[in-house]
Amino acid sequence: MTVRVVIVDDQGMVRTGFGVLLNAQPDIEVVGEAVNGEEGLRRVAELRPDVVLMDVRMPVMDGLEATRRLLDGHGEDGGEAPKVLMLTTFDLDDYVYEALRAGASGFLLKDASAGELADAVRIVAAGDALLSPSITRRLIAEFSRLGGPRAPSRKRLEDLTERETEVLGLVARGLSNGEIAAELVVAEQTVKTHFGRVLMKLGLRDRPQAIVYAYEVGLVRPGD
Repeated sequence: MTVRVVIVDDQGMVRTGFGVLLNAQPDIEVVGEAVNGEEGLRRVAELRPDVVLMDVRMPVMDGLEATRRLLDGHGEDGGEAPKVLMLTTFDLDDYVYEALRAGASGFLLKDASAGELADAVRIVAAGDALLSPSITRRLIAEFSRLGGPRAPSRKRLEDLTERETEVLGLVARGLSNGEIAAELVVAEQTVKTHFGRVLMKLGLRDRPQAIVYAYEVGLVRPGD
């Protein structure tokens, strides 16, 4: 199955370069481009891509606001929301926390190689998060700076089983499904099943949102 991609970036060279690299892949097709978040929202509505490569900094409407609007307003027509992969020049600006809260599935530096770019698109298209150790460290540091949980209530956690709560905690610490399976001595598919139930019960979209939620309610704290 071909992964359909829209690139939203105000730099023409970035759009062209990424377009050439991605279109060279047999399983990826760039179906559209946009120069800012506002135009990006229109293109996504028209083209319904699987993945949106979204620049963080853009004129008219930046990538954070575009991501919020794209994912907050999605689902009203019953369609599935695209995955958003944030593009950044720096590692990693000051936007990690807000981008994850907005619903981004991961981050990619603009100087990524062709292989890294293609792999990143495939990873988020498959529903996984693209959170490198450096990004996870920045996220934890941001929670430390903010001084603890920001969410008002842990009540929704009561709907989880003990094992589901355990899986959520391990996900929030940055472990992959394979690492969690090894930690709990279960099959990786079992971990995927538990985590799928966690997302459903908590009303969360994906792994990044689950990580943010776990920190916000204090299930996991920086330094754990």
